[in-house]
Amino acid sequence: MTRPRPETLAAVLPYAVWMVIMIALPATAVSYAVRALATLAVMVGLLPMAKRVKIGFPTASSALWGLIVGVIVFVLWIARETLFPGSVAAEPSPYDPAVCGWTLTIVKLLGSAFVIAPAEEMFFRGFLYRWLVNDRDWMKADSRKFDLAAFLWVVALFALEHNTRIAEGAMAGAFYGYLAIRKGLVPAIVAHATTNLVLALYVILTESWGFW
Repeated sequence: MTRPRPETLAAVLPYAVWMVIMIALPATAVSYAVRALATLAVMVGLLPMAKRVKIGFPTASSALWGLIVGVIVFVLWIARETLFPGSVAAEPSPYDPAVCGWTLTIVKLLGSAFVIAPAEEMFFRGFLYRWLVNDRDWMKADSRKFDLAAFLWVVALFALEHNTRIAEGAMAGAFYGYLAIRKGLVPAIVAHATTNLVLALYVILTESWGFW
């Protein structure tokens, strides 16, 4: 059996660890903490390999675009509930500090912004899009070239991952994907992390636990 190349491990394994633990453990704040810490450990361990993935380096301009896109996605993510209050039933959240305590709530905030956001971007936009463009050698695929079929597949799969908010997931995937093509993967990571961080702060400050 051919061993996966280091770049593939760096791009795929953190997300795979996240998903396996998410499926295996119940949806509790403690399980989330385990998932976030395990994924972070894998990401840190694979960091030397991750440097081999040609993701580009952000400029001040591209990083700013990441922040702008991240805030736009956040606004659109909460738009349904904002425009039509009560349109989505609010469900109890295991991450409400009244349920799990503030330590685990903060772990949820940090994990969503700084662990799963980069792990998802490395997998979906760093690896999967390029693999769909050139499955024989994804590292040779031009990540700045727009391939409609690959783009739509990644958007669809990203939306399905967010199965309780498929429309919002598709919207976010389209924004992050187009930003990755236009500006590079790092700005897309910045955008995704910004969305998740602002959403987490919004959830905590407004007690909108239904988003979590």
